[in-house]
Amino acid sequence: MISEKPYLIVICGPTGIGKTQAGIEIASHFKTSIISADSRQIFREMSIGTATPTEQELNAVPHYFVKTRSINEAYNASIYENEVMRFLREYFKENTLILMVGGSGLYIDAVCNGIDDLPSIDKDVRDKWLSILNEQGIKALQEKVKEIDPVYYSQVDINNPKRLQKAIEVYEITGMPYSSFLTKPKKERPFKIIKIALNTEREELYNHINQRVDKMIENGLVDEVMNLYHYRNLLPLKTVGYSELFDYFDGRMTLNEAIVKIKDHTRAYARRQITWFRRDKETVWFEPSDIEGIKQYIKQQLMN
Repeated sequence: MISEKPYLIVICGPTGIGKTQAGIEIASHFKTSIISADSRQIFREMSIGTATPTEQELNAVPHYFVKTRSINEAYNASIYENEVMRFLREYFKENTLILMVGGSGLYIDAVCNGIDDLPSIDKDVRDKWLSILNEQGIKALQEKVKEIDPVYYSQVDINNPKRLQKAIEVYEITGMPYSSFLTKPKKERPFKIIKIALNTEREELYNHINQRVDKMIENGLVDEVMNLYHYRNLLPLKTVGYSELFDYFDGRMTLNEAIVKIKDHTRAYARRQITWFRRDKETVWFEPSDIEGIKQYIKQQLMN
């Protein structure tokens, strides 16, 4: 390795593509660790519905930022950026390479590029939109973001109320679209970054997603969500795989209908993730099965 700077290797891509297994294989090969870049896997109460790595997978290589927070704690990309940067400062004192694996584009961008300082949000504004969310549902937030910030709407997971509410709050405080804060010059980082994305044919990806949802149901997703029912108004739980089952528990749909909705919403989320990652021209795309090709590409980049 010629570079004097350490390396952060990003493995990203849509949900269900196989990032976890690919990350473990690559991390094992380079004898390094994994930082999770998943905005939901960081919560310890949510495991099945977030496809959190199993104990066996977590033990295969060291993992960080998995199951470290409670759904009762406030958490966002800005906090994640600060925590990961502190972690990396210590980690790189004794190591020269680490992987970041996940599908949360905003979290990955926060570490790679930095998040511009956003304005403090007035409590009244936050409470107002949280009330609208609880009373009118997520559709009200979706329509508002589509109106005020179509650029962000085209990229964000529109089934994630936390992201939608953030965009609305920033707009109401500044009068500027949230997307404008995400396109400014990136911060200088004391490490080099190699960005790799995984993807495959659309039909194959959708089949993987459908099969994974079925596996989640088989593994006890319904019970996991039922145990969290009393916390359903917390923002981390207003997400795919949980919202649909809450509606099932409330009698708004049958279990089969809820499962179909989970698959539909997950596929839509995957499409938006692909759109998000494709905007970064520094990212190189691979089939998830091409582990050897990914290893060779990383080795080449490490010598540049």
